[in-house]
Amino acid sequence: MPLLGFGVYQNYNAKPACLEAFKAGYRHVDSAQVYRNEADVGAAVKESGLDRGDLFITTKCASKTHGYESTLKGVDESLARFDFNYIDLFLIHDPLSGPEKRMETYRALLESQKAGKIRTVGVSNYGVRHLEEIKNAGLPMPAVNQIELHPFCQQKPIVSYCREHSIVVQAYCPIIRGNMRDPVIQELASKHNRDPAQVLLRWSLQRGFVPLPKSATPARIHSNAKLYDFELSSEDMGKLDALDKGKDGAISWNPVDAP
Repeated sequence: MPLLGFGVYQNYNAKPACLEAFKAGYRHVDSAQVYRNEADVGAAVKESGLDRGDLFITTKCASKTHGYESTLKGVDESLARFDFNYIDLFLIHDPLSGPEKRMETYRALLESQKAGKIRTVGVSNYGVRHLEEIKNAGLPMPAVNQIELHPFCQQKPIVSYCREHSIVVQAYCPIIRGNMRDPVIQELASKHNRDPAQVLLRWSLQRGFVPLPKSATPARIHSNAKLYDFELSSEDMGKLDALDKGKDGAISWNPVDAP
């Protein structure tokens, strides 16, 4: 999995943005069934001329489609929309369907993985209790948990659990939906002569996360990918770490406490 992903949430004409992202060097795209742009992503992959094997494409199923049979059907529908033979990573989008249905959904994804339709199975917005549910059922642990993550919302208990169980942590909203006016972020951007977004993405990478910035603006798409020619010091990282507000720092739905 490439360490930097390209998000397409709320991008209902995602093909141009994906093509631009591929030009900028991204090889990892994060889509979802509810984003309604799987077909756009698939079309961009074909038009790009890139080898499918060099790309890592993610999609997700939200709670309204959960259940064993409906998930199996949904996997086939996603494959048809992408016009792919397989999907690299398929996530349960959220835990909101409750214990029984989310476990049925997880079993269906494992079945689809055995059938070769999915390469990797993961979850999104899962708290520790939801991950424990899978562990206690004796099933393979998810390879990925995608959660809201940025300096204001660091989800430390979930991150710690994922690290203990070798679950990759993907970070959505890594650039705080553009709300980067905090003096610490501005200070570090000035210090390194970088955009605030680059500082936040670099923090995410140095914390061992897989950030998923989204943009439809070509200049931003390219800028957000230029992260490997500078490094934040331990002091810089400490300043950003100190911004954590726990759950109060969340800016998205963040349903990690769902029953």
